[in-house]
Amino acid sequence: MTAITANQSAFAAIAEPTRRRLLDILARGGASGASLSVTELVKKVRRRQPDVSKDLAVLREAGLVSVTKAGRQRLYAVEGQAMRGVYEWVAQYEQFWSHQVDRIQARAEANARRARQQDTNERRSS
Repeated sequence: MTAITANQSAFAAIAEPTRRRLLDILARGGASGASLSVTELVKKVRRRQPDVSKDLAVLREAGLVSVTKAGRQRLYAVEGQAMRGVYEWVAQYEQFWSHQVDRIQARAEANARRARQQDTNERRSS
């Protein structure tokens, strides 16, 4: 699979909100090194098992999750490296929002300084 095809598959897979939720759940489970079964995922997303299995198949085909068989269960885990192409593409656009984050931070810091100054002034006048 070429890089462009892999990125297209990843973008198509994460376009659906339930699949993004599954990735979020698996990422949290994966942080502790734990894979999650389909049954556990069904409970967490509160959807029917066939629907969750279809979403997991799309994520697996895009390379975003891996599956291992443990007895009768299939355990899923995030394949973070597959998200790299998505991250790199989105990172190109960071310039369009980073200046806004800087302005919000500056405004919040100015408001905090004003509040501290006001507290100081009130204590002095009391």
